[in-house]
Amino acid sequence: MKRFEKIEEKLAFAKEVAELVREQNGGADVDAVFECTGVESCLQAAIYSTRPGGRIMMVGMGTPIQTLPISAAALREVDLVGVFRYASTYQEAIQVVEKLPQLASLITQTFKGFERIPEAFAMAGRVSDDKGELVLKVVVDLTR
Repeated sequence: MKRFEKIEEKLAFAKEVAELVREQNGGADVDAVFECTGVESCLQAAIYSTRPGGRIMMVGMGTPIQTLPISAAALREVDLVGVFRYASTYQEAIQVVEKLPQLASLITQTFKGFERIPEAFAMAGRVSDDKGELVLKVVVDLTR
């Protein structure tokens, strides 16, 4: 697993992820990001991939202190909005998610079976897998 020790390495990785987002969006920055992980590198990548004047909704609860490229956010006039209210919103959230195209493509690793849960959690804490592939969403399939 690739580990980044210096902030410069972390920010360089976030810029790489932002470029991947742009490629998936036809070469353009995105209008809005719902950052639901709370992971520092994900919030950094969100700042780098959001268009000037765009908005980032910080939903995920990460560590209380994070290093963010705040000057990049300011120069791009990106709004960072914190959210901590989700009571009675599950039905609406499900309806929104059902309309998203290619949602399954966000699942990057799947583990089958109850006994693989520890391995899945370990993978979810990583940035990339053993093949160097980005870890976005890890799923444990418990169907028989």
